[in-house]
Amino acid sequence: MFRKKQPRLTPPQGMGRGDISVDRSICTGEAVIGFRDRVTRELRCAVAVRSPEDIAEFYRSYGFEPPQ
Repeated sequence: MFRKKQPRLTPPQGMGRGDISVDRSICTGEAVIGFRDRVTRELRCAVAVRSPEDIAEFYRSYGFEPPQ
């Protein structure tokens, strides 16, 4: 009946909303969202994306407002 509020996740050290990136496979179209390291270009905290709601949920889970 009542859901517990999920705790807010912490982004990787030194990363914020501007570091969030969505990568899509050219071949299969599968997508992942995560934090893109500006130096190594590595995607951290990557999560599979299946719908626009998944992207919005990723932003909210880190305390950021989802893009419009």
